[in-house]
Formats: sequence, C-alpha cells, structure tokens
Amino acid sequence: AGARDVLFWLLLGGFVWVVGDLFQQYAAKYVGISRGIPLSNTNQLWGLVWGLLVFGELRGGAGTTYGQVIGGSLLMALGAVAIALASATGAEHRRWQDAAAREGARYGIDPAYVRAALAGESSSVSPGRRTWLDWVLVGGATATFVGFGLVARVPQLTIGWGWVGGLTAAMLALLSGTSWLLWRTTRFN
Repeated sequence: AGARDVLFWLLLGGFVWVVGDLFQQYAAKYVGISRGIPLSNTNQLWGLVWGLLVFGELRGGAGTTYGQVIGGSLLMALGAVAIALASATGAEHRRWQDAAAREGARYGIDPAYVRAALAGESSSVSPGRRTWLDWVLVGGATATFVGFGLVARVPQLTIGWGWVGGLTAAMLALLSGTSWLLWRTTRFN
C-alpha cells in the first residue's frame, strides 16, 4: 500500500521528463542536434539546483562537496552558454546535409523528406488519422494517471519555500525570454 501511495509522483516525474524531451526534439529541429542536445541537458542542472536549495539534499555535507558540486555545475552552465552562442559555419551545414543524404539513401528514405526535416519544415506527407488503438492507449494511460492520482498522498518533505518562489520565477523568466527569442527567429514555423 505504501508504494501505491507515491507511485503517482513517480509517474508525474516521468511525464514531466517526457515533456522536456519533446522540447528537446523541437530544439534539435530548430537549432540542430549539436546545439539543441547540450542546451536541453541543462535540465539536469535545474534538477541539481532544486535538489540543493529546495530539498536540502546536501544538508550537512562537507564544504569540499559543496565546492565540487557548485563548481562543476557552473562549469557545465558556462559550457552550455558557449554552445548556445556558437554558430555553425556553412561547411558544417554542408556536412550535415551530406550525412543526412547518405543516411537517407542507406535506409531508403525519400530525399525530399530528408531535406524538409533538415530545414525544419514539414514534409508534404500528412500524418494520417488516429486509429482506435491510439485512442485506447491514450485512454489507458490517462486512466492509469487518474487512478494513481486518486490514491496518492503527498509525502512529508522539508521544503525551502523561498527558494521555490525564486527558482520558479527564474525558470518562468527564462522560459519567457527563450520562447520570445525562438519565436522571433522561427515564428514557430
């Protein structure tokens, strides 16, 4: 019974991770894999910050441990900034196109589809209608979530609510800023 009470929270954490992966796919589509994947991996840094500040995961740890964790995190954040500000050369774009053409030929994928995907455009192929199996799977997953949500209980946690507010504000500010930049660059098209 104890595990069933918290299973919802584990599922919810996985669901949020999947949503993050969907955004990672959009990042790869719009800015390329070499820039999109490292940028999306900064979500581990956010998880680390939340764990340290909100949940006190290193509470009572040695000063050197704090230094290593914070120093390593800052180094990773600086690397992500460097990647975000880098721009691909024309030669790099041509290598991407050549590699995509080779892989498309190897697996028998329509070259027009590959070119459209590389350009971040929709292909002329329509996705088709959903089948009954799609609806059964979505309904089953939703019922599972709702079922575990009904029996879930909130675990007792010591939370730094001030940090929750500050980190939430910082994340919303970053989300707004980066969404605006992405819209300005791509018009979400």
